[in-house]
Amino acid sequence: MEILKVQKLTKIYNGKVSYKALSGIDLSIKKGEFVGVMGPSGSGKTTLLNVISTIDTPTSGEVIINGQNPHALKPEKLAMFRRQQLGFVFQSFNLLPTLTVKENILLPLTLDGTNLAEMYRKLESISEKLGIADILNKRTYEISGGQAQRTAIARATIHQPQILLADEPTGNLDSKSARDVMELLTRLNKEEEATMMLVTHDPQAASYCSRVVFIKDGELFNEIYNGDNRPVFYQKIINVLSVLGGDAHDFSPVRI
Repeated sequence: MEILKVQKLTKIYNGKVSYKALSGIDLSIKKGEFVGVMGPSGSGKTTLLNVISTIDTPTSGEVIINGQNPHALKPEKLAMFRRQQLGFVFQSFNLLPTLTVKENILLPLTLDGTNLAEMYRKLESISEKLGIADILNKRTYEISGGQAQRTAIARATIHQPQILLADEPTGNLDSKSARDVMELLTRLNKEEEATMMLVTHDPQAASYCSRVVFIKDGELFNEIYNGDNRPVFYQKIINVLSVLGGDAHDFSPVRI
C-alpha cells in the first residue's frame, strides 16, 4: 500500500530571476519503507521535503498522503492533517525549552485532546522503547544532543503518524549519537512498520535506509536499494555520490 505518492511535482520560486527547485518529480513510498533522499546543496531535496510536509506548496503536480491531497485542504483541516498524519524530526530538535521532556513528547496528544490515561500509556511505551524513561522530568537544556533527538523522535511518533519526515536528524550529533539515532529509527521502522523519509547529507545515516533516492538539479538522478549488507550499501551510496558531483563540503566526511 502506498502511503506517499508524488506525481510530476514542480516547484518554481519567482523572484527577479525565477528558480526551478523541483522539476517533474515522481516518487512513491510504500507502507513500512524507510527511504533516504540525498543530493548536493541546492539539488532540491529540502524543497521536496518541505512540499511533502505541507510547509511549502507545489507550483504544479500533486502530493498524495494516505489517499489525500493535503494541499487541497482548507487551513484548519490542513493543520489537523499535519498534526495527525505527519511526524517531523529536525536537525535542530525544535523542542520547547520551557517544557519538560515529558511535556514535549505529549504535545501532539495534548493538542488533539487525547485523554490522560491514553496519553500516559503511550508515553510509557515510547519512552521505554527510546531509552529516555529516566529523563522525562528534565528540561531540554539539562539533556544531551542525543537525548534531545530521541525526545524529538518520541514526540514525532507518539501519535503513530502515517509518515515520519526527518530532515538531517543526525546533523547536530557526534558520530556515536548519530549512530544511536539511526539504529533507533531503523528499529521503529521494523518493529512498528513506521514509514519514514529521511533527507540527509550523511552517507552513513543514509546506509540505514531500505532505499536511497538521489536528486540533482531538481530532478531524480538515481535510486538504489539496500540488500541486507549495510557496508556494501554504504559503498554503493558513496559511489553514486562521487558520480553525482557537487562540492566536497556538500557531503559530511565519511564516518564508520
